[in-house]
Amino acid sequence: RKSWLVPTQYVLGLFMIYMSTQVDVLLGDGEGRGPDVVALTVTFFLFEFLAATQDIAVDGWALTMLSRENVGYASTCNSVGQTAGYFLGNVLFLALESASFCNKYLRFQPQPQGIVTLSDFLFFWGAVFLITTTLVALLKKENKELTPTKEETKGITDTYRLLFSIIKMPAVLTFCLLILTAKVGFSAADAVTGLKLVEEGVPKEHLALLAVPMVPLQIILPLIISKYTAGPQPLNTFYKAMPFRLLLGLEFAFLVWWTPKVKQEGGFPVYYYIVVLLSYALHQITLYSMYVAIMAFNAKVSDPLIGGTYMTLLNTVSNLGGNWPSTVALWLVDPLTVKGCAGAQEQTCGTPVAAELCTKAGGSCVTTFDGYYVESVICVILGFGWWFLLGPKFKKLQDEGQSSWKCKRTN
Repeated sequence: RKSWLVPTQYVLGLFMIYMSTQVDVLLGDGEGRGPDVVALTVTFFLFEFLAATQDIAVDGWALTMLSRENVGYASTCNSVGQTAGYFLGNVLFLALESASFCNKYLRFQPQPQGIVTLSDFLFFWGAVFLITTTLVALLKKENKELTPTKEETKGITDTYRLLFSIIKMPAVLTFCLLILTAKVGFSAADAVTGLKLVEEGVPKEHLALLAVPMVPLQIILPLIISKYTAGPQPLNTFYKAMPFRLLLGLEFAFLVWWTPKVKQEGGFPVYYYIVVLLSYALHQITLYSMYVAIMAFNAKVSDPLIGGTYMTLLNTVSNLGGNWPSTVALWLVDPLTVKGCAGAQEQTCGTPVAAELCTKAGGSCVTTFDGYYVESVICVILGFGWWFLLGPKFKKLQDEGQSSWKCKRTN
């Protein structure tokens, strides 16, 4: 696994350093030259490809470094690392890149831009990648005695053939179908709530700052939850946390509805941010309970001889189970939203063309009913339906023997 990780990390580091010299050109200058969408798409594709390859190597390495009785702690390491990465790459960067935040909290003399630019950020972390990879290459030694002597695959064709044989196993196929639908109930709350809060006037910098006190919680939670997920039945934690996370979806909808009612001329009162912070804290508890449980289960059932392929397949399906409902939820908000044309009664705002005609007629499109609320209720109903009907079957997967998850060996 180390032989995969080291070269991938080096390429990622060099790629980020190179992108630090090109990112400003790709994003455009905002003065007549817009972003190069095609080049950005290619860039993100390459970056995601390299990151996915690195992820496979790390997944496989975790299965061979940890003993079988402790392999459930791989999810703890994963979630703590992702939390730290999210904080550094999103929260901290957004704060330091924001001119208003830096001028208000970190500077004596206002400046037109933040302390850190995206170019600086990419260069710094590219250099960090190169340094840490060099340390891993020099200091971390493979334990040859624990490394499996028999490799399951020898090439790309072999790997994909094995991948399809894994998917066709009844236990794996059932798991994939269930986890692909398990997170439908959370899609509106997870994907749309933050955007709606910003739409209602909450500054995105303030929302990013609210993530700062979440970091200690997000680091401590996996350590606490791992006591319950490292055992033989990690999916029990997933099942128990699910209804609470669904109910928080309704609480988020209420929070969005409440936001414009407490807005003041100078912004929002302190008690509003306290309510938002507590809401997100409760959400994080349920989210991490489910996330760590799934990661622990994936590590528990993955065959260590093909751990990189096997565990990454299960993790990818789990991630896809959260991503496709979020995408659909974002897409459905506008069709479910009802808008009227204020100032030009004969016009409507049902389509982009109609909205343009409304504006030309001297009116403006006003939302009379936000589709986010409809979506939130529908998602929660679907989520509880899954929990009642399919949840028990999902829990029973952890009672399957190891033979149900192991691949058939080839001579």
